[in-house]
Amino acid sequence: MILTVTLNTALDITYGLAEVVRHGSNRVTVTQQAGGKGVNVARVLAALGRPVVVTGLAGGSTGRAVRADLAGAGIAEDLVPLAGEARRTVAVVESRHGDTTVYLEPGPAVTAGEWREFATRYERLLGGAEAVVLSGSLPPTLPDDTYRRLVLTAHRHGVPAVLDTAGPALLAALGAGPALVKPNAAELAAATGTEDPLAGAEALRAAGARAVVASLGPDGLLACAPEGRWRARLPERLSGNPTGAGDSAVAALVAGLVDGTPWPERLRRAAALSGATVAAALAGRFDPVARARLLGLVEVEALASEDAADRAPGT
Repeated sequence: MILTVTLNTALDITYGLAEVVRHGSNRVTVTQQAGGKGVNVARVLAALGRPVVVTGLAGGSTGRAVRADLAGAGIAEDLVPLAGEARRTVAVVESRHGDTTVYLEPGPAVTAGEWREFATRYERLLGGAEAVVLSGSLPPTLPDDTYRRLVLTAHRHGVPAVLDTAGPALLAALGAGPALVKPNAAELAAATGTEDPLAGAEALRAAGARAVVASLGPDGLLACAPEGRWRARLPERLSGNPTGAGDSAVAALVAGLVDGTPWPERLRRAAALSGATVAAALAGRFDPVARARLLGLVEVEALASEDAADRAPGT
């Protein structure tokens, strides 16, 4: 079983239309589903036939809608209910130009008692997990070292932790030694102060991450691991809804971690699955036909093992 943790669970609402009329009225199609980065990862893993359990925090009527959607999708969950209302996200997808604009609410407050309940469930679930994915933003009242503590708890249970977050929460967790961190290009630059993705990835490794995979949008994926460095690219640019593409990459990467898949093939599958998600309408979904086609197109290149950066972020 792969465990995914979403501390800032959301109800994802997607508005679809040809093109937004600024300062005017817009008629839209509406879909909604359980969301948050860890939920998206779990949805993709379930579609790939992987046993997965969703845990985290979800409160109020929004949280109940999240649970109902997961139940309808057949995805196992053990979410802790909160007194506060879980957040909503709104994605506006314009088909004419392939543009997507996303609006993100901050999330609810979490009480000390609610956190203790989550920590208890998390330890119990780790007992049956082959890996844990810690994804997304933190609710406003949780401290920056929250993911650090969860990584250390996973270590005590012998479970590798994959971390996909940004900012202070990412920096605070690096010293705990996550098995993999997966920033995007902007998050990597902000964390390390360099626009060079290879130097940035090596800086995160120097700070404690065992392996780093950076998602670089149209430029593909860059991996730095003890076994080497690689870049995976698609030879074509894809149009569609990129929301959740990084989460699909995480799903492929954690599956490869569990299976012990060699890094070049792990990256190939992650790049293809990420691209197939762009071709789908909603986060946490992918187009299986596009995935099969893209698997044969992904180009994986081994990079030179020269030193790129010996400094940790902030030094």
